Parts: sequence; structure tokens; C-alpha cells
Amino acid sequence: MTITRNLAQWDRAARFALGLLLIVLAYAGIIGPWGYAGAIFLATAVMNFCPLYRVVGFKTCTDC
Repeated sequence: MTITRNLAQWDRAARFALGLLLIVLAYAGIIGPWGYAGAIFLATAVMNFCPLYRVVGFKTCTDC
């Protein structure tokens, strides 16, 4: 399986921000430990690839 880019820049930024927010809130004890699932959002933003998008055949980038 080849990992091909399927996230637009705005999608990557949103994933990164949401992932970081969830991790910070979980670390601070404001939300439960499920907030560490924000690491998934961070990982997909860094890789510029969302496996779920690939499964459903969706992508947000226009030039990929």
C-alpha cells in the first residue's frame, strides 16, 4: 500500500490544532484520558494522509 497525500493544507492545520488541544486538555485533567486520542489527529496531520479518507474514497486536497 502506498501512502499518497489526501489532506488539504487547511485540513492538516485543523487536525494538528484539534489533536494538540485534546492532548493538552487530557494532560491538564480537564477531559478524560480519551483526549490522548488526539495523537491520531496529530499523526495524520504530520503524515498528510488519513487512512479513513482512503477507505471511503474521499480527499480534501485538489492538487493530489
